[in-house]
Amino acid sequence: EEGTFSLSGFQEFTFLPRHQQLSERVRKRLYYGWDKDCSLDNLSSPVADIAVELLQKVAPSPIRRLQKKYVSHVSREACISPCSMMLALVYIERLRHRNPEYLQQISSSDLFLISMMVASKYLYDEGEEEEVFNDEWGAAGKVDVQTINSLEMNFLSAIDWSLYTDPRELFEVLSWLEG
Repeated sequence: EEGTFSLSGFQEFTFLPRHQQLSERVRKRLYYGWDKDCSLDNLSSPVADIAVELLQKVAPSPIRRLQKKYVSHVSREACISPCSMMLALVYIERLRHRNPEYLQQISSSDLFLISMMVASKYLYDEGEEEEVFNDEWGAAGKVDVQTINSLEMNFLSAIDWSLYTDPRELFEVLSWLEG
């Protein structure tokens, strides 16, 4: 149920008029609580558990194995939203089909960090006030900036820079998470 509008001949903007209902759905079904003032700027405990289980399966390397404590820390420090998590899961699913070799070479901790960073940048980084720099993501993930830069380039190359996602894919992931 998207709508579009134009601003004086500039680019066309797309918006979701039912954003409030989506936020309420995420809050209730992904265990963020009933309080409407509760922030959605980090992952709930059940969603963190799902992230750990899923990423350990798709990136089975025993090196830097993803732990819930790490997910919680990065989620809190980097303010990872549920939408970023859902988009990152879309990206990981793409990698499973397009480039499974990449998933055999990366640790689940690094995959979590870089997929969340790329998804967050895609969704929220306007290049102005809301931008978050790689050194901040590196600090959140306890890796140096050179490592985060390398992880980002490798991830983007592995996914063939295919970041756009149809909103239906996000709703499929949301339905899966709810289940």
